Amino acid sequence: MISNINYNRIEKAIQYIAQNYKLQPSLKDMAKHVNVSEFHFQRIFTEWAGISPKKFLQFLTIEELKKELTKSKNLIDAANNVGLSAQSRVYDLFVNIEAVTPNEYKTRGKGISIDYGVHNTPFGSCLIAVTERGICSINFIEDDSDNSLDGLLQEWENATIRNNQKRTKEYSEIIFDTSTKKNLKLLVRGTKFQVKVWEALLKIPFGSVTNYQTISNIIKNPGAVRAVSSAIGNNPVAYVIPCHRVIRREGLVGQYHWGAARKAVIIGWEKSKL
Repeated sequence: MISNINYNRIEKAIQYIAQNYKLQPSLKDMAKHVNVSEFHFQRIFTEWAGISPKKFLQFLTIEELKKELTKSKNLIDAANNVGLSAQSRVYDLFVNIEAVTPNEYKTRGKGISIDYGVHNTPFGSCLIAVTERGICSINFIEDDSDNSLDGLLQEWENATIRNNQKRTKEYSEIIFDTSTKKNLKLLVRGTKFQVKVWEALLKIPFGSVTNYQTISNIIKNPGAVRAVSSAIGNNPVAYVIPCHRVIRREGLVGQYHWGAARKAVIIGWEKSKL
């Protein structure tokens, strides 16, 4: 079960850490930012991450991420050689992607029924949408004015869409529980090139990072770095298709559809679970 203990404070703290990691803020600085004592902050943060704030901060340094870039290529190659997602061997979450048919793509989901719900996760609230054939959308919600539902309605404008919190709740628990032993199916709406890129992202091991050039190499199109970056930015299933694991070759976290701070937070959280 995902714990939401003091989540608002944790969310504020981890975004502060992600935005200021270059300054190496102290425990006192972090605690002050969320208006709690150092002792209380250390306790609730460790409950969330499983490690101390200081250790979490170390995961986000440029030097550490550059080391990860060096190691990750070999891990991805190993995954390719055995024909399995390296991610699945970490916590037994097996992910299979199915693309919509050309007709479903053209008609924007006509004949497809979609249930959606909004749920708390370790990284804030997110909207999860599912079909009989798998998850079709996961979007983190930025604030009260967020338009995630509008985006879903636009992307699948001819589908039958309804709110169903009970059905989508079980998916949220599977996705963010690292002790899970479940299979997940995704139904995505994208071009052949985009689907190819999204499949490549699944080969990045849990808790690891890689760069855009490596993904271009995996899909055997080394000159398509810009197009790969665009496809990654259009990922319809946040976190499960792990676009957050792709960073810049200099060791910088880089941009993310749901904010660079949240991207850094997810990277650090995954590392803490290894």
